[in-house]
Amino acid sequence: MPEQRTTRSRELRRDSSRAEQVSWELLRAKRMGGLKFRRQHPIGPYFADFACVAKKLVVESDGEHHAFQVEADAHRTASMEQLGWRVLRFWANEMVANPEGVWTEIEVHLRKP
Repeated sequence: MPEQRTTRSRELRRDSSRAEQVSWELLRAKRMGGLKFRRQHPIGPYFADFACVAKKLVVESDGEHHAFQVEADAHRTASMEQLGWRVLRFWANEMVANPEGVWTEIEVHLRKP
């Protein structure tokens, strides 16, 4: 099972969207207050787009298809929250068009205990 997760994680990183690439540029290399983010981090049965383990904060990039899976996304968020994670969701077009605003919002949540 761990090998399957590693392979799946690699595939998700390889096939990342433009919004995920922009987001990763914001979050990688401890640019966010010296905190490390991971891409496609497994949490329960899910893979979070981005996760800061130290702060238990998940950042999700939602593309157009998420407009049709609101219930599934709510369940996914609730599952992660039950495991002690906070989940931020941003629309993909927002991440591309307004990375500074996304950065600010993430920083606000990282400061919360």
